[in-house]
Amino acid sequence: MPTLFRFLVICAVIGGSIYGAMWALALFVSPQPREITIRIPSERINPPATANPATGNPPVTGALKQ
Repeated sequence: MPTLFRFLVICAVIGGSIYGAMWALALFVSPQPREITIRIPSERINPPATANPATGNPPVTGALKQ
């Protein structure tokens, strides 16, 4: 039984150390805010229209009429 108790104590000490390190980082370290610019290609925002290869018809834009 002493080896099991020693193992559990060592695991508790390691877990407590990790928990304490995370707590200290969360308390004492603050991120510096800064502006971020992300460039998005125009093809992702407004993809080019393509014809329907099955029918050869031009792409449908706007509302569909039935």
